[in-house]
Formats: sequence, structure tokens, C-alpha cells
Amino acid sequence: MPKRKAAIAVGGVAALGAAALLLPNANASQGNDQASGTAGTAKTLKAADASNLAAQLQKALGDALAGAYYDSGKQQLVVNVVNGDKNVVVQAQKAGAAVRQVANSTAELKAAARTLKTKATMPGTAWAVDPRTDKVVVTADSTVTGAKWDRLESTVRGLGADMATLKKSAGTFKTFVSGGDAIFSQVQGGQVRCSLGFNVTASDGSPAFLTAGHCGVAAKDWSDSQNGQPVATVDQATFPGNDFSLVKYNDAATQAPSEVNVGNGQTVQIKQAADATVGSTVFRMGSTTGLHNGQVTGLDATVNFQSETDPNGVDTVNGLIQTNVCAEAGDSGGSLFTQDGGAVGLTSGGSGDCTSGGETFFQPVTAALQATGATLGDGGNGAGAGAGAGDQAGTADPSASAGDQAGAGDQAGTADPSASAGDQAGAGDQAGAGDQAGGDQIGGGADPSATAGDQSGADQSGAADQSGAGAGTGHQSGTASGHVGSSRR
Repeated sequence: MPKRKAAIAVGGVAALGAAALLLPNANASQGNDQASGTAGTAKTLKAADASNLAAQLQKALGDALAGAYYDSGKQQLVVNVVNGDKNVVVQAQKAGAAVRQVANSTAELKAAARTLKTKATMPGTAWAVDPRTDKVVVTADSTVTGAKWDRLESTVRGLGADMATLKKSAGTFKTFVSGGDAIFSQVQGGQVRCSLGFNVTASDGSPAFLTAGHCGVAAKDWSDSQNGQPVATVDQATFPGNDFSLVKYNDAATQAPSEVNVGNGQTVQIKQAADATVGSTVFRMGSTTGLHNGQVTGLDATVNFQSETDPNGVDTVNGLIQTNVCAEAGDSGGSLFTQDGGAVGLTSGGSGDCTSGGETFFQPVTAALQATGATLGDGGNGAGAGAGAGDQAGTADPSASAGDQAGAGDQAGTADPSASAGDQAGAGDQAGAGDQAGGDQIGGGADPSATAGDQSGADQSGAADQSGAGAGTGHQSGTASGHVGSSRR
């Protein structure tokens, strides 16, 4: 096989608002540089700095903290503390965080989640801790009715209104398995289609990419064109439980740059893996719907999907990132990232769409890298397993005006799925008409504290199955691309 450059075209329509927020104002929307601050004074932080500080405090203080979140309005990290532990308060304040007294400890919230696991593990349910409300937020999709709903409602009521809340989603939790630029695999009974997440370097130094685990479980060999020869082979795949796959390029000379193609010849360099922080703004690139943004709404989420292989079974995925970023079929496996180049997640599953909104769940990239032994770029510094993407017209210029990024109508049609990787340019000129500015897409973002029924429709809470190379038939797997862009939902 000749030396090839992995390149993915971007399919679908990108929201002008998301593109304008991500590209022209890179770093601007997250505030100024970290302020000096003194003990007891919360520092002004960019979202990425807040995420790093949250990780440091969690490591230092452990379960003495009851969660943390980013207050984007004040540009501060807020940490929850129980019982006014003065030592913990002082340490958190000295580090630059704002401290909030809450009723529920980490241990109590984890105990509530264990109760839900025992009594409410059924298809169509999900739960995650929301540190902003200091509660476990439980979501039921439209399939949870009758006796199942009664059991779930009774379980949540038994936890107490100060510990858990229940809301109803109008959609159905599912993996996103069709549409968009993709990677393909021929299996018995048809074709599997998924999207690529992030290019990485495997532990043996070979070029590879991450995608959804349900894709890697469904098929082993992947092509960058609909009827082409395989160009990558699944090395590791985990689903259910988690939802990630490591897929190695068959040609060791494949150039797989560490970047996300956000359309219109623009790319975002991926510099490192980043942990998600509740309240922070994130961007999702999808092969069906293009570029969308929103906020992280919960961490350590559990999602229970109806098993695709056992009519009476449940595929449970744990440890996911919950967001109000929309997604649709074909976006599965795609990249979730920050505007300053942090790789956050792989699209797993959800409910809803990019018209009515919804909730979407993502496999954390940090966990996938740790499990597979892979690294982003050159050990996480964005160097990629090979040269940069030559097909892309350079890195996004933060000084470019919004109009330079996405004029409505630039999106002349979706990429031809039969084109080879790198030939698919068309659908990458994401433009879209301005829907989705600043993360208000998903119906404004469901209020995690709302009671059941207050949030119909928009919940995109799907399960972890949207991602990767190889999920069930129709999975959208973006070509093994040097651009972190196609998501496989």
C-alpha cells in the first residue's frame, strides 16, 4: 500500500454560531489569563485551567470534595465541600477555587448511584452526578413506561428529593449508527459505518485512531471508502462497560495528524487530552451534523441501552460525560474537544436531534488512552504520527472574522461516501445558518434540576454506543482521518 495521508472530509452542516465561537474568538470566550489571586479569593480562569485545577484538587483532597464545576459567567472553578471542613476550604481557596457548602458528600452521591444500579438498571435509563445541584440526575427515555416507570420513580423518590431528581426524555437512548462521512466495514448481513474520533500513536509507535467501542466490537477491518480495501484494523475494543476502540492503520507510513477538521479549510490542533468539567463549553464535530457546541452537564454518567444482541438484555456503559450538545445518526464516534485543543471525548450515544435538542454522552478520552496505552500526537503534544494535514488549509486563524469561517450556503452537499479519504472535500465547508451559537443548541440545555416531564424532547442522552469503528450496522465511522472530525454517531 502506498504511503497515504489520512484525511477526512467533514459532512453535514456546521452551525455558524459554533464556528464563530470556536474559531475567530479562540480563547477569548473563556476569559482572561489566570489572575494572581490571594488566599480566599477565587481566581479568574479559562475553562482549560479550571479543568486542570479541578483535577489537582481532586487528587489532593479526594472525597473531601463533593464535586466541582466551572462557572462560565464568573470564570471561576467552584468546588463543593461538605460540613465546612476548614482545612479543605483553605486548601481549595488558596489554590484559587471558589468554595460552596453542600449537603451531599461524594460518598452519599456514589451510594445513591449504587442504589440506582441495583434497582433501576433497565433499558432507557441513565444517571449522572450534577455538582451544580449536588444531586444525582436520573433520566428516562420514552420507552420507560408503565411498571418500569413506576419502579424508577419509586426508586428515585426513595433516595429523597434532596439527593436525586427524575426527568423524562421524549427520545430514545440509542447509538448513532448512520449517515455522514464514514469509515466502512463489510460484515455478514451488510455494511457497518462509523466515524473517527482522534488520531493517536499506539504504544508500539504505529499510527492509529480512537473511535467508539461498539464499532470495534461490530467489525474488525475498516476502509476509508464504501467499497474500498481495508486501511485499518481494530487492535482493542471495549463495549459495553466502556465505549472505545483503538484501530491501527495498516500502513505504518500513514500520516495521522493530531487535529480536528472543523470545515471550510480550518483545523483545530489537538494538543493534549483533557478531563471534562461540568459547566465548561465543549465542541462536537460530527459527520452528519457538523460542528456543534454546548456545555458539560454531568460526569461519571451511567447509561443503560437496550442490547442489540439480546432482546431481554441491557448494554450498560459507565463513566461517561453527559452534555447538552446535540447529535444525530452518523455522528457516533466523533470528537468532543475544547476550543484550545483539548481532546475530551468520543461520541457514544444519546437521544434527540439538532432541531429539538437533546442530551449526548461521550466516552472520556483520558480513560481510553490510559486503557489502550496510546498517546495523542507526540505523547500528547499534538505532533501526530506523521506530518500535518496537507489537505487542510492550515490551522484556524483566531483573528478571522465570523464571516470568514462559515457563510451560509458554503455547505454544498455532503461528501460522497464512496470517495477515498482525502478526496472528500465538499461537505467540509460547514456553514449552516447560525443556529447553535454559544451552546444554546439543545433546546437551551436541559435544566438538571427540573422534575420529570419538565424537559421533554431535548434529551440527547444516549448511550455509549455511538462511537467508533464498528458499531452496529449503519454505524458512522469517519474515515481514519488525520482530522479528528467525523463523529460516528
